[in-house]
Amino acid sequence: MTTRPATPEPTDTVASRPVVQHRVLHDGTVFDVVADHVDLGGEPVLREYTAHPGAVGVIALDDDDRVLLLSQYRHPVRRELWEPPAGLLDVEGEDPVAAAARELAEEADLRAGSWWRLVDFFTSPGSSDESITVYLARDLSPVPHGDRYERIDEEATMVASWLPLDEAVASVLGGRLHNPTAVVGILAAAAARAAGWSTLEAVTA
Repeated sequence: MTTRPATPEPTDTVASRPVVQHRVLHDGTVFDVVADHVDLGGEPVLREYTAHPGAVGVIALDDDDRVLLLSQYRHPVRRELWEPPAGLLDVEGEDPVAAAARELAEEADLRAGSWWRLVDFFTSPGSSDESITVYLARDLSPVPHGDRYERIDEEATMVASWLPLDEAVASVLGGRLHNPTAVVGILAAAAARAAGWSTLEAVTA
């Protein structure tokens, strides 16, 4: 009987390769398109990708374990998607948790008394360096009317819906929800709940 060698637990690691040449192909409003010639041990290879500031998302759960989703038109996919509150890390020096609290207030008129880091992920690592941190927010309360943010563009027509977490999971697995922050955040929240919330890291907004 042969024994298979033990394999290490898969863990993503930082392993940057030397960039021989870097060019900005498009200087955009939200993200740039860049080209890097990368030394992978032989002839340098060309890799083009979007350089993104990063983003945060919020899985807001009420006392009945219902998750808040917002409908928002996304032009590249020509669809209205149901998404959790989310936004760019585009304020210089802003802490990601503070950015998440700001987005929750701006997009959903809500504040949260308790925050946890839920999950981190890359949206499309073969074509973008965008990373998203998703937070779990609870102990929700409304933002006073006089302090509410005036939403414009796509955000002006957003509709809010509260969906029980189990139904949200079923919607993800049934192919009815496609936004990556919603998919990853909802499944991560369900997994955390199944573990009695013991896997979560408390943070302060």
